[in-house]
Amino acid sequence: MFFIQHATLFFFFLLFSFSTVSLSHHFSPLDNYLLDCGSTAPLTTAATSSLSADHRLFSGDLARTPNSLFHSPSLRAAISLRNDNPFPGLSPIYHTARVFTSPASYTFSLKDKGPHIVRFHFHAFKSPQLDLGRAQFRVLLDDYVVLTNFTRLNCTGQNPKVLEFLVPVEDEKIVIVFVPSRDSKLAFVNAIEVISAPNDLVPETAQFIGSSGNLVNFDGLNKQALEVVHRVNVGGPKVTPFNDSLWRTWVPDDGLLRSSFGSERLVFGGRIKYHDGGASREVAPDNVYNSARLIRSVNDSVTNVNMTWAFPILGGYKYLIRLHFCDIASISLNMLYFNVFVNGYLAYEDLDLSYITRSLASPFYADFVVDYGDGNVGGDLSVGIGPSKNSIPHAVDGILNGVEVMKMNNSHGSFDGEDCSGIVLKSWSRGNYSGLLLTLAAAVCIILSLSIVIRRKMIGSRESLSWSRLPVNSSDGDGHVKVGNI
Repeated sequence: MFFIQHATLFFFFLLFSFSTVSLSHHFSPLDNYLLDCGSTAPLTTAATSSLSADHRLFSGDLARTPNSLFHSPSLRAAISLRNDNPFPGLSPIYHTARVFTSPASYTFSLKDKGPHIVRFHFHAFKSPQLDLGRAQFRVLLDDYVVLTNFTRLNCTGQNPKVLEFLVPVEDEKIVIVFVPSRDSKLAFVNAIEVISAPNDLVPETAQFIGSSGNLVNFDGLNKQALEVVHRVNVGGPKVTPFNDSLWRTWVPDDGLLRSSFGSERLVFGGRIKYHDGGASREVAPDNVYNSARLIRSVNDSVTNVNMTWAFPILGGYKYLIRLHFCDIASISLNMLYFNVFVNGYLAYEDLDLSYITRSLASPFYADFVVDYGDGNVGGDLSVGIGPSKNSIPHAVDGILNGVEVMKMNNSHGSFDGEDCSGIVLKSWSRGNYSGLLLTLAAAVCIILSLSIVIRRKMIGSRESLSWSRLPVNSSDGDGHVKVGNI
């Protein structure tokens, strides 16, 4: 009988585990480009493709098959590089790299307009031919400058880096441009992902926290481009892309928690109850909402403690802070009330998850925007959770399940510095016309900046892909790309 009972429990555990895995990937994006850059392996089987650590198949960006989705009209500016001695356990997508010795671009034709997730994978390995660690380059994503200082990534050794962006797309294509510096003449990328995102992943409005702590609406959030700076599973383990329907990575909060006295971790073994109008699995997976840190009163008085996290950020940008909540700790409704603080300001007073979700174990998220622009040198962005005046003794008096911090582009359309895309492109230009070129580039930047401002204000109610040298002119009606030389 003992064996039968435990076998039955084990069966239901397996059933729950497999159902959770199957549910974690029910989202099916219309656009789903997974490129293993520098590889010629076609997307057929795991034996001939690069299988990532999350069990997705990445196809080579120069795969040559009768039905290849990738066309290579020119190889003059591109080198395929392979790492013959990769570190054990390193994903195969980091075993190769596409190296550029002059500006070059990838163009992705889209089936779906709206928000798209774009990820860049970098691992600067050494080969007998090249040391990718000496690369210096910039990366453009449509009109946005997403990288100017490659060395800050520190992606050598066993430490690959992933840059992730969420961009609103109103065109039928995404163009990614790599621009080597004139000194190094070397740019590279190991893998690229371009994936459709759910339209409701980012709402239209968030709460803006002013310099004096006042809260006002921040409209047009869904028209903003965002870079993921921190994505944290509070109180829980690392969540890998395999367990996230949008293939995201969530890291533990241990290194970011500054004040934890009086708090505790909690892991929930029940079912997370998603509801219409609330957070979905695409907002955050079960593995984020079924763990938390919490404050609990253990006597007749409410505990006077706060939990505080500090997130390092750069100055000169606005940031979106998304906080994830799910009451997996209370024994009944209407027993959890707490305050939420952002940068020391009261962002949410007497938060009552029961009133919002009408259910226990039902997720909710709140979006806040803070401004670190106008010469701000940055530092730490803080998030705090503490009891409120309505908190109840012998109950849970605060909870947090997850945090995301995302950077918004500045007025130059950049996530990394003050140069706009026009100046970045002109930085490669040759000749003795630097003054004229800078003047033209400045004019282009002004126009791009104005277009970004106008686009933010105008808030309303696989596919073929190519690699080419810059500039890319336009695609004809059959999806072919015309190539121009610099």
